[in-house]
Amino acid sequence: MDQPMNEKTTAELEHLRDLIDGVDQQLLLLLRKRLDLVAQVGVVKHGAGVPIYAPHREASMLAKRRDEAAKLGISPQLIEDVLRRLMRESYLNEKEVGFKQVKPDSGHIVIVGGAGKLGALFSQMLSLSGYQVKSLDKDDWQQAKALFSGAAMVIVSVPISLTCALIRRELSQLPADCILTDLTSVKAEPLRAMLDAHSGPVLGLHPMFGPDVGSFAKQVVVVCHGRQQDKYQWFLDQIAIWGARIEITDAKNHDEAMQLVQAMRHFSSFVYGLNLFKNNADIANLLRFSSPIYRLELAMVGRLFAQAPELYADIILAQPGNVQLMSDYLQHYQHALETLKRGDRDEFIRQFSQVSTWFGDYAPAFARESGMMLESVNDMKPRE
Repeated sequence: MDQPMNEKTTAELEHLRDLIDGVDQQLLLLLRKRLDLVAQVGVVKHGAGVPIYAPHREASMLAKRRDEAAKLGISPQLIEDVLRRLMRESYLNEKEVGFKQVKPDSGHIVIVGGAGKLGALFSQMLSLSGYQVKSLDKDDWQQAKALFSGAAMVIVSVPISLTCALIRRELSQLPADCILTDLTSVKAEPLRAMLDAHSGPVLGLHPMFGPDVGSFAKQVVVVCHGRQQDKYQWFLDQIAIWGARIEITDAKNHDEAMQLVQAMRHFSSFVYGLNLFKNNADIANLLRFSSPIYRLELAMVGRLFAQAPELYADIILAQPGNVQLMSDYLQHYQHALETLKRGDRDEFIRQFSQVSTWFGDYAPAFARESGMMLESVNDMKPRE
């Protein structure tokens, strides 16, 4: 039971708290000043067409601040956390001033599926860069011919299950110099469909993020070249100005990676959530006893079920090989379960050690990275 404080202690605490409040006010003013300066930097960057995200500058600045913090007896991680949060806010604010337009002589851009969330995000970014953007959605096909006339680029942003058929059925009569690209999370089939349907420039894109991102800064956009790269390079340069990191690969390599990065991960989360449901788990009660790592895992599963089920059905069923991958996963799970049923502790440790060795240096690196994430999760955990 807490002991009551005497009047002297209460007065001392109030005085110190008043001083802390004063320092907090100074911090707020300094933060406002820093954000204003960053906004000025953003104006200069946008005028010159410099990407909003400069990884080398960021790394150098953080290293200097960490060193200075250590000399002052301040946790280097504390100052890095503060600065990273500030930079994220700055990237969000930099959008407000717009972006340099890489190709000012470009014709208009049509987004097929522009009313969808991802299509709307690209429409916003293109508009902020000075391009004229037109949306073509499922009830607008009577206007398609007029919209496509003179178009510099057509971006396909529709569900995976509809993409290839739509491309082959509707996009075979585009202007010869029009760029045809898609935003689908599988690449081989859509890229093949675009190359078959259109004789002009073709580009496959996969934004590795959801439409709820506030900024393209530090986000990854996968590029699978199709045809006539010189005709669409300006668009890749524009995406880089928005702050995204471009990763170039071939469609086959991309799709094989997505089987593990997306399909298997989403399916595992689906099954975990399904198991919670079948057991009628009390989520509120689980949260009471969750450490940050379990809370984060539960949050990621919950995040999946906050999205449209059609989206994840399409992702998981997008490639025929996904089913075999899930079957292999189930087999590995069953083998591991047999080890537990036998109570074979030594075999579990042996397999654990094998996987740990396979991860190599990535394992401790991931441990450090996740440790920082978990500290943030713990900070955000609501207190009753």
